[in-house]
Amino acid sequence: MDKAIITCALNGVLTDPAQHNVPVTPEEMATEARRAYEAGASVMHIHLRQQGAGKGHLPSWDADLSREVQGAIRDACPDVIINHTTGVVGPDYQPALDAVTATRPEMAACNAGSLNYLKIRANGQWAWPPMLFDNPVEKVQAFLDAILGAGAIPEFECFDTGIVRSVGMYRAAGMFEGTAQMNFVMGVASGMPARSDLLPILADLAPEDARWQVTAIGREEIWPLHRRTAELGGHLRTGRGHVLSAGRRQGALERRVDRGDGRDGARGRARDSIATRGAGDSGALTAGQGSKSFRKLFEEFWPLRSRAGRRPGSSSPRRCRRRWSSP
Repeated sequence: MDKAIITCALNGVLTDPAQHNVPVTPEEMATEARRAYEAGASVMHIHLRQQGAGKGHLPSWDADLSREVQGAIRDACPDVIINHTTGVVGPDYQPALDAVTATRPEMAACNAGSLNYLKIRANGQWAWPPMLFDNPVEKVQAFLDAILGAGAIPEFECFDTGIVRSVGMYRAAGMFEGTAQMNFVMGVASGMPARSDLLPILADLAPEDARWQVTAIGREEIWPLHRRTAELGGHLRTGRGHVLSAGRRQGALERRVDRGDGRDGARGRARDSIATRGAGDSGALTAGQGSKSFRKLFEEFWPLRSRAGRRPGSSSPRRCRRRWSSP
């Protein structure tokens, strides 16, 4: 494939607007999305934050706020693709399911396994109280059912090699059918490091026909990983949600991708193929024709069906392992 799809993470989950210049309000989200859109991004990964003074560091699952944020981004970025976060620690995750069901984004994250979420400071102190980002199988299934039921594409978030391998088991167990869209999250201190030499291993551990991208978390060390991802045929997610010190280099990501192996941003192709929107639906996919045209966009990259066969594929995707024969 000669196109690289660039996703921009507009704000992330742990970034405090009191410390980092991240957007919080719908207007701020739309402004930053437009900047990313003009730089070549075709997908916006969004986290919702509570509104009001001093609350911007707190997460929100308010469906009305989600509609407002998505609507503002779509107004600023014609035919953009929204990838909605769903990550929740603990058993009370119904609000996250409801937000996806109510707003029907094109894509939504499906955290595919549990991780001890840790970081240690130089003085031996924990950066935050150690916590378990719990994603047991029944929780993964609940998110798959909600995401697919909303007509969206699940993106399997994988923080470690065992989680990558689990996605194939989910398919074998009948939790979903079709080709998995994988997101290798690299750079979390207690997960996979942001090292480019791991990419062939991760692609080999993923289901054979998987489509994959890399979310690289860190500072200067992420840029060689981004470049190698592009060279090997993967897609990329970047943005203030993951890059702690970007400077001018973040804006130059698309040019770096192009220098790698001639692959360029896929926004033009995405814009031509994106689903038709309903005028009164706050950006949600319309039934029938909209869902079909959206499927056309992704059937090459991320064909996926639910257990009930709601998303039949119309073509056989190329196998990921073929990419490693001549890197």
